[in-house]
Amino acid sequence: MLKIGRIPYANLYPIYHCLEKASSTAYEFIGGVPYEINRLLREGRIDISPSSSVEYLRRPERYLLIEGHSVSSEGPVGSILLFSRMRLEGLDGRTVLHTSQSETSAALLRIVLSRFHGLRCNIESSGLPLDEGLGTHAAYLLIGDDALRHARRRPTPFVYDLGDIWYRETGLPFVFALWMANRGSAAAIESFRRDLDVAKAEALGSLPEIAESCPARRWLSAEELTAYWRGLSYGFGERHRRGLELFNEYLKETGV
Repeated sequence: MLKIGRIPYANLYPIYHCLEKASSTAYEFIGGVPYEINRLLREGRIDISPSSSVEYLRRPERYLLIEGHSVSSEGPVGSILLFSRMRLEGLDGRTVLHTSQSETSAALLRIVLSRFHGLRCNIESSGLPLDEGLGTHAAYLLIGDDALRHARRRPTPFVYDLGDIWYRETGLPFVFALWMANRGSAAAIESFRRDLDVAKAEALGSLPEIAESCPARRWLSAEELTAYWRGLSYGFGERHRRGLELFNEYLKETGV
């Protein structure tokens, strides 16, 4: 039985909802935040997963991409948010925190601050709650459901969507995660890709219905969830590939 990484954020809920329903006996799902899933995939403890684009770019020889699938944005992403007590330009010389859950978003933060805005910030990983982190630091990057929840109550005067900044600066999608497999699981990729294709098509055709069962309904309405999902891109085409290549160039430039 293939072991599939499952990231528990709302952004992938529609895909997992349909994938599990269609193939409940074919796969074992193993949960974890992006950083944990990266490690499990790298160590061969899971076979296939949506994993951070940084993980793929660092070790492309280890993985095979499941073509046609990603978690991307072409504009605002809604859940990769920098909460700041001051305008972006005021962060120069200050320490900015980022959640320890994601390597890709942390790398994107460095690119946004240093390359796009010429800011020299000390960037640190943190596991502190948002309010506690902002008590001693000027800004804090959150991702996933944490970002969605805190965006509703706007705990800071300024909230910057990194997907939106990337798109305005580059004109290309930003690829946060790619579906990939360990090379040792190559024989099972085609069968899994067919299931994933079906799951994605079903999910995108029934987002309002799927929203009703999503755990994020505790803090978002079904309409808000549906709008959030429709703002994401779950495909991976030529423009996504160009965006990923540009991200890789910037990573090398910044030494990440």
